[in-house]
Amino acid sequence: MDTKAKLNEAVKEAMKSGDEVRKRTVRMALAAVKQVEVDKRAELDDMAVVALIQKEVKNRREALEEAKKANRADLVSENEAEIKVLEEFLPKAMPIEELRALVQAAIVETGASAPGDMGKVMKVVMPKVAGRAPNDMISATVKELLVK
Repeated sequence: MDTKAKLNEAVKEAMKSGDEVRKRTVRMALAAVKQVEVDKRAELDDMAVVALIQKEVKNRREALEEAKKANRADLVSENEAEIKVLEEFLPKAMPIEELRALVQAAIVETGASAPGDMGKVMKVVMPKVAGRAPNDMISATVKELLVK
């Protein structure tokens, strides 16, 4: 079952169980998917849906930080609950050791030796990671290993 179908099933289950946070969060994610599909006039593949969910999680993490700064406990708990729901639809996170090994292999494969070669390495690593690690984590790992 693809991610979009899982989201649709989750909305139905949340409506039956009366879980308002889950229902609201999944509906928001589906609305974001639908909006992008309408804008592009094409149906999104599974990887694009996962990327969109990752973006939603990132937005909520940023909102969470802002809520903490503003001492808004209600918004903090709301964002944490939404992040927890969205993370259920993301692929299992890649361990940092595995990511480092992939980046190391890509550096060897591309012959990269300086931070200026970061683009070449990223081009090789990104398809292999396939949404299992945040982009900022990937780029930080590439940067770190290229500087050594």
